[in-house]
Amino acid sequence: MRIYIVLLCNELRGRSARISFRLPIIRFLACWQRLCSSTAKNAVVCPLQEVGSNRMAVSKHPYPLKNDSAAVARPLSSPYGHASGATTTITVARPMTNVADLSGLARLQFWAGEVLGLLFVALSSIYIFVVPVSWTRQSLAEGVMRRVVKRVVDIIGSLIGLVITSPLWVVLPILIKLDSRGPVFYTQTRIGENRRRGDRRLQSERRVRCHRTRERRREDYLGKPFKLIKFRTMVADAESASGPVWAKRNDPRITRVGRILRKTRLDEIPQFINVLKGDMSLVGPRPERPAFVKDLSGKIDNYTARLQVKPGLTGLAQVENGYDSSLDSVVRKVRFDLKYIGEWSLWVDLKILCRTVLVVLTGRGAC
Repeated sequence: MRIYIVLLCNELRGRSARISFRLPIIRFLACWQRLCSSTAKNAVVCPLQEVGSNRMAVSKHPYPLKNDSAAVARPLSSPYGHASGATTTITVARPMTNVADLSGLARLQFWAGEVLGLLFVALSSIYIFVVPVSWTRQSLAEGVMRRVVKRVVDIIGSLIGLVITSPLWVVLPILIKLDSRGPVFYTQTRIGENRRRGDRRLQSERRVRCHRTRERRREDYLGKPFKLIKFRTMVADAESASGPVWAKRNDPRITRVGRILRKTRLDEIPQFINVLKGDMSLVGPRPERPAFVKDLSGKIDNYTARLQVKPGLTGLAQVENGYDSSLDSVVRKVRFDLKYIGEWSLWVDLKILCRTVLVVLTGRGAC
């Protein structure tokens, strides 16, 4: 029996990726999947674990897909998949695999440099293909257009937001300074979209990887770290003793002005700058701190799937769920985030922005 192995990568960049992608057998795959999409078969997904410089070991316990795309995302979303250094995900399927059945693999990535090694160790009865994930979810042109449209809306919307809120940039700093000692702005490292592994900057970063700590390497794997800007709502050095913890209702660390800012979400206004810089989008899953991402990715299924899009200034989870205060609230938030990612459209973004205005005016859902 012939086995077809489909390797999906986020972006085909680098020398080895270009060589592999030009193979005639890989060019044939797109047509093959379209022709066979009408006759779906059950498939299994096996995460690969690196065991040597040129050797790969396949998990002995494949995960059945059974037309459930979420089942594909679980193996590499698990902390085991990240901690073991799994760099490749494969789908082993009989011929006639439905394209829709592979949609969940769009969340997964691998190092393109491993492709040639896999081709070298492949058996004669195994066929290996390499395709961008956009071919399994949508056409390449559609994926590019989606990013362009969303980025244009982000730039225009953030500029309009900065103009509308310009008086607050004068009033709020004065109130914050009068209320408590400390800086006006508060910056914090958050984890952004998981596109760093396909970035060409990694070619130079690999040379200095030995100088990085294990935590920093993990941050780079989960997503691109960036500095988030907010108006300060807590006393200075609020987490110096407790470490990273969620803010609770009636939290004594929150200042009087900060309580009002958090209730009306006005503390998020400086993040229009993050949107202009391209670190964030107007609408998307809220970015989390590295410590929280590391902890929650091991407790909540598909938590890291939120990182496949840019984090947002607001999102469906924020207008429905409010601030995080417990693990249960985070689980609900992840469900809303994944729903947004799966149902994204420009109209959905506009509706969420309108609902955010109502949240700001009413203070509903905030601590």
